[in-house]
Amino acid sequence: MADYSIELSFNNREVVFQIPVLPEEIEIKGEGQGEEHNVAGLGQIHTIEAPKLKEITFSGVFPADMENAIQSKGFDAPADYIRHIEDWMTKKKPIRFIFISQGLKINIPVSIEQFDYKEVGGTPGDFDYTLSVKEYVFYSAKKVVFAKAASSGKKQAAASKPKRPDERAKPKTVKVKSGDSLWSIAKANLGDGSRYKEIMKLNNITEAQAKKLKVGTVIKLPG
Repeated sequence: MADYSIELSFNNREVVFQIPVLPEEIEIKGEGQGEEHNVAGLGQIHTIEAPKLKEITFSGVFPADMENAIQSKGFDAPADYIRHIEDWMTKKKPIRFIFISQGLKINIPVSIEQFDYKEVGGTPGDFDYTLSVKEYVFYSAKKVVFAKAASSGKKQAAASKPKRPDERAKPKTVKVKSGDSLWSIAKANLGDGSRYKEIMKLNNITEAQAKKLKVGTVIKLPG
């Protein structure tokens, strides 16, 4: 990546792109949660708590003409960026936000809190947008197991070690039936036959294999 870049990715980089035109500014909020208390004989004190989750906001443009923009494979028009961001919001899953600038690097999972966009009148095809994300912390419930103490026979609560969070979404699959093609599979399961190329890439299917799909073959579908 360049010395200054903003990258968004989903599902452990299954889908990834860089912001094509870098914004003029990016706002990163990181507030504390200190509290003030009155203590008898001491007066007012201030306690320091863990900081709030980071909130990041920036505005930019998805250009119709990508000639002078930062290129990302599979993202050739504003609709490609807009479709994926809205798809990620619908899935209610965190994405990965990576910001690099002059020695500073922020690499955190985030949730998309706001995404507004509009077509620019003076330059048809260009879309101005504002994107706001919020730092996301992976969490899971801990399983409590009661075990007998060796000496007293009393039950003790032992919390199991939490597993490492998995950002990946479980892929959906479909079996090839007689008469199926990648285009028809994409149309039936993804709502858009032109997305057959995504299926080819995800399953490492060559052009030759795509023309002769074997009945019963299990194919993974993109998220």
